[in-house]
Amino acid sequence: MVKKELNVKFEIPQGVSLEVTHPIYKFKGEKGEVSLKLNEPVLKIEKKDNNLELSSIKGTKNEKKILFTYRSKIKNAIEGVQNGYLYELKVCSGHFPMNVSVNNNTITVKNFLGEKVPRVCKFIYDDVKVQVQGDKITVEAADKERAGQIAASIELLCRRPGFDRRIFQDGIYITKKAGKEL
Repeated sequence: MVKKELNVKFEIPQGVSLEVTHPIYKFKGEKGEVSLKLNEPVLKIEKKDNNLELSSIKGTKNEKKILFTYRSKIKNAIEGVQNGYLYELKVCSGHFPMNVSVNNNTITVKNFLGEKVPRVCKFIYDDVKVQVQGDKITVEAADKERAGQIAASIELLCRRPGFDRRIFQDGIYITKKAGKEL
């Protein structure tokens, strides 16, 4: 059985620039900058004029997996630097009024279920914007993975293992992901 060589081509759109310093690929656009580390010996990655071309050498199953993973990462990077990604979270407090605030890359949740000690989460990324407006929290970034990681960290901040979420609904929950309604 002869394996086919696979090729995937991307046209870099207007308003997006690509800098290549192997293995780092930096995409820049109006919403920010996303850098990807694409270092795989079984794939060839070439930038030609205004195109980025990915190709596998042998076309095996493993190479296909890696190729299509890289394809998704590059699509997300191009989309992110053009439009950005937005996650929305909702603060649900039925028993005790929660106070949520953001200061200097940290989010603080006070009075969660009457607790005296506030819950604090520090953000490890500086390029992610987090805003609190009443009972809504918005997380916005050019990098989809970073925005999702910060949103998940905020949701896990008020997690209570051993309690049924359908009954004890106090906490912070993701209501809208990038491209999906929950």
